[in-house]
Amino acid sequence: MTIHRMLSTLALLLLAFTALAGESTGDDRVFPRQLAELHTLEIDYADGEGMDFEPYSEFLSAEDTTDWIHAWTGNQSLNGDALRIFGQDGTGGYAAFWLVRPGAPILEQPIVFFGSEGEQGMVASNFSDYLWLLAGGIGPYEAIAYPGLERPTDAQFTTFAEQHSRTKRSTPWEVVTRAQAEFPDFASRIQQTYQ
Repeated sequence: MTIHRMLSTLALLLLAFTALAGESTGDDRVFPRQLAELHTLEIDYADGEGMDFEPYSEFLSAEDTTDWIHAWTGNQSLNGDALRIFGQDGTGGYAAFWLVRPGAPILEQPIVFFGSEGEQGMVASNFSDYLWLLAGGIGPYEAIAYPGLERPTDAQFTTFAEQHSRTKRSTPWEVVTRAQAEFPDFASRIQQTYQ
């Protein structure tokens, strides 16, 4: 690894840790138009064989996000400013944008999942990749709980991804693998915030 790459990686880790510690890249809680449009599409739970995801029509409030991060980690010093929660699974696990790219629009931020039983992980590097995950019949919960799960593509989500994604067509597991490669220590950083 070159010194330049090591410094770049160190800078990224520092920014990400700062974001987890509560410093935000802004407090923009305006729900993006494309996310609102996406959330009008019907998600078929299919009696447990479909996506387990309940989309929101607005971000969880700053106060509710802070209350949740306190309960989830046991760490009262966190404030949740680095997260924009936009949906949940049936047990209350949250899907969120993780604001770790300073100055980048929210749709360019990575998407993460925090399960109700302590599961956590990278879902997608950005909204465009997230669209391909959904097109492949995989939601945020399934991306973390069932690595490698194969499902039929979803026609409505595929059409939406073709119309709105800025990234190349990808399988769900290509999306997740890219996100995990970009942020390989996400889970360990989260675990460091536990009290």
